[in-house]
Amino acid sequence: MAVQGTVATGFEGVREEFDAFLTGEEHEPGAQLVVHRGGERVVDLWSDGVTGESLLGVFSSTKGAAYLVTALLVQDGLLDLDRTVASYWPDFAAEGKGEVTLRELLAHRAGVVGLDAGLTREELADDRAIAARLAGQRPFWQPGRFFGYHALVIGALVGEVVFRATGRTLHEWYEERIRAPYGLDFWLGLPEREEPRFLTTLPMLPTPEQAAEMEAAAYSPYSMTGIALNLHAPDNGELSDLPNSRTVRAKGQASAGGIGSARGLAGMYAAAAFGLDGRAPLLKPDTAAEFARVHSEGNDLVGGAPDAFGLGFLAMGVRFPFLGADSFGHSGAAGSLAFADPRQGFAYAYTRRRYAFPGGTAPENERLLRSVVRALG
Repeated sequence: MAVQGTVATGFEGVREEFDAFLTGEEHEPGAQLVVHRGGERVVDLWSDGVTGESLLGVFSSTKGAAYLVTALLVQDGLLDLDRTVASYWPDFAAEGKGEVTLRELLAHRAGVVGLDAGLTREELADDRAIAARLAGQRPFWQPGRFFGYHALVIGALVGEVVFRATGRTLHEWYEERIRAPYGLDFWLGLPEREEPRFLTTLPMLPTPEQAAEMEAAAYSPYSMTGIALNLHAPDNGELSDLPNSRTVRAKGQASAGGIGSARGLAGMYAAAAFGLDGRAPLLKPDTAAEFARVHSEGNDLVGGAPDAFGLGFLAMGVRFPFLGADSFGHSGAAGSLAFADPRQGFAYAYTRRRYAFPGGTAPENERLLRSVVRALG
């Protein structure tokens, strides 16, 4: 497979690593890789099956936009991390959730990971509909005591707080403060005019060994994990097919419905941490550090394994110890990963068209990331 695009002097090793993955036994039919050093784009690569301008479903990498909007509003004084969610959104106080703070919600400690009855596909595309259903939902653990990944609903929950506090949707704030000023190719609500550039997500093609592993590890639809992934809903469908729905793309739900390119994701994090086009960084250092600081660490009750979160963002320095401790970003189920590393001065984004095994951060990211850190010296 042919690698296309450009790298700056000193980043040739990144291109070699990208090429080695694409031409190896585990080659991926359609991937993009972009790196910014500060505000300068120094890596812009893609493989056969996509172009640099192709738009892909990025699943939970979408959450980075939701958390960045929230961080900006906290920075502006429009949101207070230590106020209760119910003080902004009174209906949320139902079923013992009245003392949950915005900080706890962002740290995945609220316990409202899904609905007892599940969400329809139509509801799952619409953050306001998700929030309306979740307001009366009982939590699945004592809020604040444990944490678990609110995989498909955190964007709706945080977005409802934003709407109740400001009278404007999270999507409106994202478009006005982040996407439009920088012309970012990452959308919460893909306009019809951009549809020709969208490429459908391809389903996972596991090897026989991987298929057996998946079958052995299958979750009960009624487990904590199953409820968080909406597996118990009658018309749930395959998660890998989520962005292939025009309704999902148009509404751009803020947990997993974003559509974009590696250029768009990397540009968003570069703008947040370093500034682009001569502008100052969107986040002040103290704000970025607070949102990156680990707030939840240990056993994730949804994932059933050790994990770590800042305020919404994944604690990237815990997942990849060769990154800076205050790195912040998010991955997506199809294998995408995007983040900023303020200490080492770079922003990174990787996207892929085919759903990754076993879902989540695609394993090739570690090899690619190490090559970037080596190039940075």
